[in-house]
This record gives sequence, C-alpha cells and structure tokens, in this order.
Amino acid sequence: MGSVFAGLFASAGHEVTIVSRPGAHLEAIRKVGLRVEGASGDRTVNVRALGAPPEETFDLIILAVKATQVEAAVAGIAPMLGASTPLMAIQNGLGAVDIISRSVHPDRIAVGIAAAFGASVVAPGHVHHAGMGLIQIGAVLGLPADRVDWIADLWRSAGFKAEATKNIVSMQWEKLICNASFSAPCAITGLTVGGALSDPWLGPVCIAAGKEAWNIARASGVTLGVTDPEAHIRAFAERVSAAKPSLLQDLEAGRPSEIDFINGAIPREASRVGAIAPVNETLTALVKALEAKHAR
Repeated sequence: MGSVFAGLFASAGHEVTIVSRPGAHLEAIRKVGLRVEGASGDRTVNVRALGAPPEETFDLIILAVKATQVEAAVAGIAPMLGASTPLMAIQNGLGAVDIISRSVHPDRIAVGIAAAFGASVVAPGHVHHAGMGLIQIGAVLGLPADRVDWIADLWRSAGFKAEATKNIVSMQWEKLICNASFSAPCAITGLTVGGALSDPWLGPVCIAAGKEAWNIARASGVTLGVTDPEAHIRAFAERVSAAKPSLLQDLEAGRPSEIDFINGAIPREASRVGAIAPVNETLTALVKALEAKHAR
C-alpha cells in the first residue's frame, strides 16, 4: 500500500521519499524505479528510497506500515518532523494511534481509512493494487481542520478519492466491524471473504463477530452511521467477495499478523466499558494458536 501511495504521489509531480526497511524491494526501486499497476493504470516512477529516516524535515509523513510495525517505524521519526509537520497514520483496526502518540503529539496526528484498496508486491520494485476506493481522513485530537483539509487536497491532487471527515472514530469502527467479521475467520480457515460468509458453519460466526464489534462500539459511546450491522457486513462481503484478508495473507506468509489490532481490539475495548466480547476473544486466541504453530 505504501508503494502504491508513493508511486501515485510521485507520478503527480510531488517530491516523494520512501523510507523502508532494506531489502530487494527497496533496492529495485533505487535501481530501476517503482512500477505501480492496477486500478489506476500502469506507471514506473523514479522515487528517492532510503533504508533509514533522513535528518531532514518533511511537509507530510504518511505512515503506511502494518500496525505490528508501527512502534519500530516511529522510533526514528523525530528528525523528519518540522515545526508543523502532520503525520497521517493509515493502519487497520484500533491501537496503532496509541503507539504513535508515545512518540508524536496527538495534535500532529491524522488518521486515514482506505476503503476497497488492496495491494501486493508482484516482484521487487513492482506493485499491483486492486482497488481505488475512498480514503477518509480525520484528526485524532487537536490537528486543525484546515490541516486535515490540506492533507485531503494533497491526496486528491495525486488522483485519489479522498475526503476530510470530522467523524474519523466512527469511520474506524465501521471499517473494524467488517474487518472483525472476516479477518480471523478467513485466517483460520483459508477461505475468501465470500467463501467464509457463504459457509453454513462459518458464516454465522462472521456475522456474530461483526455484530459483537458493533455492540462494543455503541457501548463505548461511538456514534455509528450503521444501524443494521448484518446488512453492513453482507454489503461489504459482496463488494470484496474474492478477497483474502491481509490477516490470512500474513499467516500464509509466516509474517506476524495484526490480530491484536483487529479482532483482538474488540475484547480490549470491551474491557474498558465493563463488557465482554467472547466471539472475538475466541477468534483471536485461535489465530494466535495458529501463529504459534507456524512459528514452531
């Protein structure tokens, strides 16, 4: 996803720097450029690519790593923050912003929520993206509205559908309801989103996980636009029926998953309001057991 973002910003004429861990992908970008193909077309751009944060400030920092990588990513980010540099966090689930806030003041942080996006590395230096849905952007705490609008304008200038929102927490939860419905169930079974929902045994579990997330959001005082969680979950599944959630892809690749930030976030948030979330707690435990098995 970070490569897709960088490629489209660079293609639009913005001065872009990629900071990523060293590896074949980063080296290929340095040597032959970054190729981005898929929903936005096919392009190869030259992008500055570094293996460590540079000692210089930027107008905007987009943190597009997985939630499990956030702590390491923000550890050396201080030199990149100018007097008014905002940081835009674009991770799945809940919890990443809490980690970022230990290093970056919440007044500097914006949250981005990407809908109907999917990206994969085809080969080093070459990425494919399967969708170009809406990116919603909002302030976590005190980032001024005009700065949020400026960030949204910047994304639109690079060809993205983007809009500023004042209800970013609601948007996070509405996406989390869908992610919780399918992330763990698909990771456990290997099924696609559509396959999981249509399965007579697993489908009800998917719906129960999403409804539980919806109930915890409401118990937490979050104002939701979703009044029928099952309809919300089914509509999402219909849009991405053939998709394999990133949690399943991580499990298959032997990478640490974001389970603690998706299904695992539901019982964590439930405990804050004196509630329980047994469906998501059980799904989280099953994914963790599978991770441990793969690690062994």
